[in-house]
Amino acid sequence: MSTYPNAAATTVSDCADPACTAPLPVLGRDVTVPLVTGGEVTYAALDYAASAPALQRVWDDVAAYAPYYGSVHRGAGYLSQLSTDLFEQSRATVAEFLDCRPSDQVIFTRSTTDSLNLLAAALPAGCQVFVFETEHHASLLPWGDAQVTYLDAPRTPAQAVEILERALAGRDPQGPALVCVTGASNVTGELWPVKELAAAAHAHGARIVLDAAQLAPHHPVSVQELDVDWVAFSGHKLYAPFGSGVLAGRADWLQQAEPYLAGGGASRKVARREDGGVDVEWHTTAARHEAGSPNVIGVYSIASACKALAEAGFEDLVARERHLIAKVRAGLAQVPAVRILSLFGDDAPRVGVISFVVEGWNSSHFAAALSAEYGIGVRDGLFCAHPLVRTLLGSEPQAQGECGAPEAAPGDLSLNAIRVSFGAGTPDEHVDRFVGAVRELVSSGAKWQYRTEDGRCVPAV
Repeated sequence: MSTYPNAAATTVSDCADPACTAPLPVLGRDVTVPLVTGGEVTYAALDYAASAPALQRVWDDVAAYAPYYGSVHRGAGYLSQLSTDLFEQSRATVAEFLDCRPSDQVIFTRSTTDSLNLLAAALPAGCQVFVFETEHHASLLPWGDAQVTYLDAPRTPAQAVEILERALAGRDPQGPALVCVTGASNVTGELWPVKELAAAAHAHGARIVLDAAQLAPHHPVSVQELDVDWVAFSGHKLYAPFGSGVLAGRADWLQQAEPYLAGGGASRKVARREDGGVDVEWHTTAARHEAGSPNVIGVYSIASACKALAEAGFEDLVARERHLIAKVRAGLAQVPAVRILSLFGDDAPRVGVISFVVEGWNSSHFAAALSAEYGIGVRDGLFCAHPLVRTLLGSEPQAQGECGAPEAAPGDLSLNAIRVSFGAGTPDEHVDRFVGAVRELVSSGAKWQYRTEDGRCVPAV
């Protein structure tokens, strides 16, 4: 049940030559960090799933524009007019990047979380929401005023569609309903059958929003091909800094809803009434939900990143990422104490996000040692997807123990996880160093002493 034309099982043969595609230049690629054991090493940024480093191309574009920065939409001066054109051209660039329908709106927000909260605020009265328990909290939590049905974690893509169809079968197809689903898991990296889920939703009179925060940086996203109603993503995961996000899709629910924020820019006309109040006529365009002075730099950085990824060619980027995924998974498979977390199995197509546990290790201790002793940045914990990680671990996680002490008895994997993630800017050396560090830590232990500080492990000195 493959949704994406480039999706395939991860094999080394997808990119036999490690240099088949050079990594895209990113900021920080030459930064060195000190090691507690002495000396310095080039930092290996392997936490792309949280925030990817900015593409050098994006930074250069923003630097070139910065002297011309001005207010947008209401300024008469040259710089204001230039900034307004840039802002609206960025909207068109994002619409093209997502292959939106001509009638779709592109709204700029602060992040994926902000985008989904905006959509939640625009739901029609009585709307039912269906969301898998495997979602990131940004998708799980915004629907407070709606009737929410949380769906069990599937173990295959086909089962995901079956679970959704069963849940939708009993509803009134005339009433409003929304399905929210991720494109790629921020915990396992596995691709979800978005096109098939969209077909199931539409067959039962529901709409669907795609959380593409982890998908858009790794794979092309076509609103029309996937037939989703909305898509949301964040700039900071798409190699674009400055805190902007996107909600793109159908305009009707958004036009009928009260503005997400009330203020300048969202209003078309405001007039005093004789009783002392005010009458407001709101915009029906994207401006309705973009009150206040927009983050022009952030918006332009997203558009620049969209252009850079499109010009680099997703086919080559996907092939190289498969090569890196295969390297990491093959390397971890050689360490018996390591267990990789997965919903859909080893052969499931995925992006460069891999979570795992190490038997007998405190996850915070392991991540701290990777950083302090090897200059490798990863993430540990539950990754803002608590229900999913607990399902994958098979039980409620135990409280973190003191650094250096086993958190669980051998064979007991009831702990938090470690996540390594990478993408278009990751060189082979970083994943090679990571695999070697995991192997060395498991076989020889940490070289340094660690202590617990504010619930986290840190080097003792």
